[in-house]
Amino acid sequence: MLEFSHKPVMLEECMQALRLKDGGIWFDGTVGGGGHSYEILRRSGPNGKLIATDLDDEAIEAAKKRLAPYDGRFTIYKSNYKNFERVFEDAGIEERDGAILEFGISSHQIDDEDRGFSYRKADAPLDMRMDRNAPLTAETIVNTYSEEKLERIIKTYGEETFARQIARNIVRARQDKPLKTSGELSKLIQSSIPAKFRYGAPCERKTFQALRIEVNAELDGLYELTLALTRKIKKGGRMVILTFQSLEDRIVKEAFRYLENPCRCPSSFPVCVCGKKPEIRIITKKPIVATQEEQMENSRSKCAKLRVAERI
Repeated sequence: MLEFSHKPVMLEECMQALRLKDGGIWFDGTVGGGGHSYEILRRSGPNGKLIATDLDDEAIEAAKKRLAPYDGRFTIYKSNYKNFERVFEDAGIEERDGAILEFGISSHQIDDEDRGFSYRKADAPLDMRMDRNAPLTAETIVNTYSEEKLERIIKTYGEETFARQIARNIVRARQDKPLKTSGELSKLIQSSIPAKFRYGAPCERKTFQALRIEVNAELDGLYELTLALTRKIKKGGRMVILTFQSLEDRIVKEAFRYLENPCRCPSSFPVCVCGKKPEIRIITKKPIVATQEEQMENSRSKCAKLRVAERI
């Protein structure tokens, strides 16, 4: 088992966006190795408190060690951030001064061969579970889903042009023997894509992304989550969200737009009659991206987008 290591993306930008203060209560929905959480506690001391969640047992243990200097000021729950209302109820907290969510997977999860997230690890099992106690794995998906369902997942979640060919070849291959490793799946994907399209970004990336999203139900309820969690922040507090692929970013963007302009009266109406008022002010009209220096030091930051909204 690898020692848990994860470098937080756009750390300073996230902390500035949260506008941390002493005595506030903050929520970190994806604690990871505790990088963002550590800075939240450090900069909101000596009385700031943190509620955090994660599904990865290794991440939670690493975060507890990292945050040990602030013992008594934080609580970490093994839970999906989508269950934040239950977590807040257990913690006895009504509203927060700010929240941060970081979608996607950590560099530690990618590097750990036992997890099966990376297409570069040939002998890795097709697992891809963030919560290792969850029943669904990538192996189950590629060996049991219908060709039509595989195509839809790969096309929708991976935005893969050659989803039909990949799905068809997966179904054909598994008739001889089940697909078991990342290497087997990678070779099959490569053979499904015309040679002239295999250059540039690794051609397996989109399909692996799609399978990971399906395994962990990452996009399910994401729009509703963004609305509900943002509404649980105190007036003047900030909602900070980091995304690493376009599907997530698009959902967050649309949720923020609705909260800023919820009126649905016809444009022909001279005045609003629905009574819906703006709930947030969008701070980032365009998403913040990592500096060139950070992108050179941390390749994972290259596709990161940061969006920030303030409750009003």
